[in-house]
Amino acid sequence: MSATPDLLEAIVAATRARVDAAVTREPRASLERRALSRTPDGKRFADRLGRSGSINVIAECKRRSPSRGVLRAAYEPVAIAKGYEQAGAAALSVLTEPGFFDGALEHLAAVRDAVTIPLLRKDFIIDDYQLLEARAAGADAVLLIVAALSNDALSSLSRAARDLDLAALVEVHSVDECRRAIAAGGQIIGVNNRNLRTLQVDLNASRDVAGLLPSSAIGISESGLRTPSDLQAMKALGYRAFLMGERFMIEPDPGAALAGLIESLEGALARRRLGEGGRT
Repeated sequence: MSATPDLLEAIVAATRARVDAAVTREPRASLERRALSRTPDGKRFADRLGRSGSINVIAECKRRSPSRGVLRAAYEPVAIAKGYEQAGAAALSVLTEPGFFDGALEHLAAVRDAVTIPLLRKDFIIDDYQLLEARAAGADAVLLIVAALSNDALSSLSRAARDLDLAALVEVHSVDECRRAIAAGGQIIGVNNRNLRTLQVDLNASRDVAGLLPSSAIGISESGLRTPSDLQAMKALGYRAFLMGERFMIEPDPGAALAGLIESLEGALARRRLGEGGRT
């Protein structure tokens, strides 16, 4: 998830207003009770993304983005999520930001009732109230965007997520932001290949950051990944998972598109291993 600096500022401001309104509608104590009725599994989210020997894709349910506009006019997150799960997604990302992405917490809750694989709440998290919302809606993980948070807020939200048994996918866009993520204790670090200023996608973002990722962290390459060769290149750099949304959302059948990508990449990797075996 990314935006120009002005747009990012606008989204964060809108998010703050949305959180303030939500607190008025539902006091924290009530939300805490709902959140405690859920049993998120942040560890399973991390474990599935860190698997070796498999293609670990976080497949995204997203109706609209600021860079592309409406991706899918007939948006049915439950049907899309079921297709992704059947296709072999390691986890799902569900957009819940309403103003710029047409998302909703209700989408996340509905998807939670329909699938068993781990769920990521994709939003601009700036307040621990939103972590409670995420858990109450059935999320196993939340997105923390380094560019939208101070160092103190990033560390505080990371700790609060952990206390709620939610995994934190800490998103960075540069080497400097990656250093901040590491300093905050990030163990799942996503590198967004979309430039915050130009909205242009450049896979060099993942290449630049790859060498800085700790061996203990799970590196995820995000945005701009379209072909099996793109994923192969990122795997060679040490990325263990991939977050992909627009690539599938513009297809007639997002689940089938994911299944085809996984099948193609598995075939390419098998042929590569066979070739390497023949040379030994």
